[in-house]
Amino acid sequence: MTRPNILLITADQHRADCLGVAGRRVRTPNLDQLAQEGTRFTSAICPAPVCQPARASILTGQLCRTHGVHDNGIDLDEAIGTAGFAGTLARAGYDTALFGKAHFSSYDARQPTGRPECALSSVDYGPDWFGPYMGFDHVEMMLSGPSNHPPQEPPRGLHYEHFFYADGRGAERAALYQAGPRPGAAQTWHSQLPVNWHYTPWTADRAIDWLRHGRDPDRPFCAWVSFVDPHHPFDCPEPWSRLHAPEDVDLPPHRTRDLDNRPWWHRAALENRPKGDADEVRVRSEYSRIVPQSDQQLRHIIANTYGQISFIDAQVGRLLSALAEIGADGNTLVVYTSDHGDWLGDHGLILKGPMPYEGLLRVPFLMRGPGVPAGQTCDEPVSTLDLAATFHEVTEVPPALPQHGQSLIPVLQGAPRPYAMMEWELLANRVGVPLSLRTVRTRTAKLTMDLQSGAGEMYDLARDPHEMHNLFDRPAHAGVQDELTAMLHSRPDDITPNRQAVGPG
Repeated sequence: MTRPNILLITADQHRADCLGVAGRRVRTPNLDQLAQEGTRFTSAICPAPVCQPARASILTGQLCRTHGVHDNGIDLDEAIGTAGFAGTLARAGYDTALFGKAHFSSYDARQPTGRPECALSSVDYGPDWFGPYMGFDHVEMMLSGPSNHPPQEPPRGLHYEHFFYADGRGAERAALYQAGPRPGAAQTWHSQLPVNWHYTPWTADRAIDWLRHGRDPDRPFCAWVSFVDPHHPFDCPEPWSRLHAPEDVDLPPHRTRDLDNRPWWHRAALENRPKGDADEVRVRSEYSRIVPQSDQQLRHIIANTYGQISFIDAQVGRLLSALAEIGADGNTLVVYTSDHGDWLGDHGLILKGPMPYEGLLRVPFLMRGPGVPAGQTCDEPVSTLDLAATFHEVTEVPPALPQHGQSLIPVLQGAPRPYAMMEWELLANRVGVPLSLRTVRTRTAKLTMDLQSGAGEMYDLARDPHEMHNLFDRPAHAGVQDELTAMLHSRPDDITPNRQAVGPG
């Protein structure tokens, strides 16, 4: 039997319900079609609610306190990264590649780290460097993505930055990226960067070119195509930023903060001063936090986010067409997901942090390919942590690392899954206080605890889907809490020591 190919497509900060097929007013025709042709997991969660830990967990199949990247700003050990699914499959004969945002290492490290993703060290990786990196034989990447800055000018930068500045007009384009109408919402504008220079189509372009011309056609392939958006700032370029009118988007039903009804760390995370040097405090205070927005401001943020998602959706369509063009669509396992979500106004919050409400915790998770039932919706609690184990099973290549995730093949065939787990170890640099968060989610309930203080929150998702009523330590719900607590403490005893961040991320 021919070994299947793997095409993993990820977004950054794309929450689960922001798909047309999931019911929100966002235009995602290609993702909706992918869901119809395969299986959509409606209760899929991220293994950590921030970029670096979640991405390292996808690659390794391990929770973040085991692989060691327990927050942004901590680099994944290269020996562990190379032992992830990409390196294991490469050693078994697969042609492996990664395109777009990797974020296995820190972009803004205070000192050079020697990693290509480190802005200071990227000068040592010229335009002719294409890997290997973290088990991927071929890479075409960018620094962590423009985020709150335009692309860095060479000699800093990776493949996207070299592309952006290649004709000598990169500075003009960088100004256009930050130019455009600003509707008065936080971190939101209609970028004037021409779309052909934008990192979203660039990521798809490089992957498609590799699928057509760059890979070894005599070997199966495993490619990770990683889009930067819909990550903040909300800077979608025109005309995509205008695709959804602000007055037509759907607002969250509960969009005010009620911190007195939440665990202590919710208020602390929003009001404490982060710790660290002046630059880190500035990033955490000004970029990683958004003050409450009016309904009109929130409409502009959501409309711009929807534009970013639709822009990605169009590239997904191009990728799927390229698979068909090369005759690989019938033997390729295609997955679309995200590293984590975004509150996007839920409970008066935007972006991400140590409050794992559903908008942040749940991610879109679509799968199509050999053996995947078409038109199926699966409500079992699963995680992107399960991807590595799934890839190992379908390729019949044993993992090189102990796996916390489990293969999704039995779940696709109807087997139940009791719960999925998330964890995040925060040092005081992020929100001013250290936290050891762990969450378990079943189909109908969710428990989160700070293991340092013992405080927690628990929600009956069946009766309270918007998480308005914290049932933690309520006597009437002690039985459910005991059951969820046992799940929470079932984590394998392989936690590694905490590490210090080399920069904000």
